[in-house]
Amino acid sequence: MNINNSILSIDPNFDPSMASTCSLLVKIGIDSFSYAIVSKSTRQVVAVYDEQECNISQLNLTERFKNDSYLKLPYQHTKLAVYTDTEISIPNDIFDESSIELHSKLMKNNTVINLFRQNHFGFTTIFGLQQSLQDILTSQLSNLKIYSHNAGLLNIAEDTKNDQLFLDFSANSFTALFIKNQKVIFQKCYEVENIEELNYFILLLINQLAISLTEVIIRLSGIIHVDDKKYECLQKYFTTIEFVKLDTSLSLQILEDIPEYYYINLLALDQCV
Repeated sequence: MNINNSILSIDPNFDPSMASTCSLLVKIGIDSFSYAIVSKSTRQVVAVYDEQECNISQLNLTERFKNDSYLKLPYQHTKLAVYTDTEISIPNDIFDESSIELHSKLMKNNTVINLFRQNHFGFTTIFGLQQSLQDILTSQLSNLKIYSHNAGLLNIAEDTKNDQLFLDFSANSFTALFIKNQKVIFQKCYEVENIEELNYFILLLINQLAISLTEVIIRLSGIIHVDDKKYECLQKYFTTIEFVKLDTSLSLQILEDIPEYYYINLLALDQCV
């Protein structure tokens, strides 16, 4: 990483004129911004950009699109996962298409927003973006489809058979996704300033969700290492800890010096429909 907490890995043979045969995957987290370029013909990941500890304001986004030549290319598809606190999940058996506006009243910060929705695990997630933010995204990104911030993680977890707690880390936050009996029991993003706060939230999850320390498998992704304090914190409580692997046909040669699980939540967008 450089002094701006960002990293760019790119295939030197990537030809920007071939962007129309590629997909752009973008993830806007609560404190991070990342994207990947995937060749649809070769299934090769030809570029990955990641920036941690950043404030993603609308002005900041506009500047990124203005200054980053790779974001301005005309891609065949663009899939974007974005963090928003205007999000609710409703079981499909009680979801009423005609009452979608009524469901939106339950959202935090009830303002004028555009609603989006997606389906996983038998429930419908409704999330909203302010019109001004959507205008920036749709004007700058070609052939855009928008997803909730953890869509990639949910896509991976749908094949889960055992009870598992997925923890996806950025530099200063983590997303928790608890799967039990092949159902989503809990999902939430937490901001953490230090290891003490992480320890508090892990204990909170264990106690409130009645997580078995010996039976539940912990699946890790994002910015975490086996020898850092985050991992040591988890080791105090859990018996089985594994790093998530991406079950995909994607070629990750440009990431050969970077752990694959760093960008699982981003790259899994490629499989989202």
